[in-house]
Amino acid sequence: MTPAQFLARAKKKDIPPVILFLGQEGYNRRRCRDAVVAALGIEPEQIDMAESSLAAVVDDARAMSLFASERLIFAKAAETAMPRTSRAAAVSEEDEDGDDEPSAPAGRAAAAGEEALLAAYAKDPTPGVTLIFEAVRWDFDGDDKTKTERVRKFYGAIPEVVEFRRFTAEDARAELDRLAREMKIAMEPAAAEALVEALAADMGRIAVEMEKLRLYGKPVTADALTLLVPDARQSTIFALVNALGRRDRARSLDALDALVREGEYLPLALTFLAGQFRMAMVAKEANLRGASQVQSHFQRQNIPMWGSRAEQVWLTASKFTAPQLERGLKLIFEADRDLRSARPDDRTIVENFVVRLCA
Repeated sequence: MTPAQFLARAKKKDIPPVILFLGQEGYNRRRCRDAVVAALGIEPEQIDMAESSLAAVVDDARAMSLFASERLIFAKAAETAMPRTSRAAAVSEEDEDGDDEPSAPAGRAAAAGEEALLAAYAKDPTPGVTLIFEAVRWDFDGDDKTKTERVRKFYGAIPEVVEFRRFTAEDARAELDRLAREMKIAMEPAAAEALVEALAADMGRIAVEMEKLRLYGKPVTADALTLLVPDARQSTIFALVNALGRRDRARSLDALDALVREGEYLPLALTFLAGQFRMAMVAKEANLRGASQVQSHFQRQNIPMWGSRAEQVWLTASKFTAPQLERGLKLIFEADRDLRSARPDDRTIVENFVVRLCA
């Protein structure tokens, strides 16, 4: 079930008695949580499954309250209830010294007992109780995919699963437009696209920035966005990379012109491009698939890599072939060499680089 489908059901107050929230994406998960609370009109209870067993959660849901006819229970960190057989390969750093005996018969028996207990509850839930398990530690792509499937299998008795996947750029743009209408923010299409690109389609961050833009009180233009949103300025450099990847000479020169108008130090922009191309080359050689794999790969090598940066590297790798990346690095080297020598104008040298790469 998608978040949109769940929100539609919640609007009709059609809330299943047992639900699994699966996935890392936080913006839609927060919307779904709020929708459930609004639909039921009751104060939610919170249980941390890192400190409580699955059996204890089910027992709590079975208990009839003397003070309320309806209850809403959120059981967070639901993935921690899985047995060692399912999560030994993904033990957290703080649990590295733990005993990873995946074949312990007692552990397998306990897990089977808890799964049977959950299946029995899902088949016959307590009237008036809504129980929502939240497993948000892992994503659906890259190295996390197998772990997420283990969670899904462990909670297989729950028929209603809401998947919180990361937004694509197109989905994030559509949601941004919805927020702009809701908040009555007049926003140029170019500014909306720049905001989505700058924040790597992370709707949680976009929503925070939209709350700030609501206070601006004027139509938001692309030029104003670079002053209002700190991350938007660096997106102009990535816009240059994106345009170069499409062999779009006109857009590349427009992006370069924007960098000059913003007072960007062009040798620094060229350094950014070089780093972007090198990381994209590594992603190509390692045959990485998706931003999450890029992030995991570089983090394992102790190279700082945050989500939006990984998304940029992955997009660059997907737009260039390996030979094109090699040629781009050679042209960057030549441009950097020329920038360090006696020269008439930094802009002329970088424009020449753009024209040659797009030839």
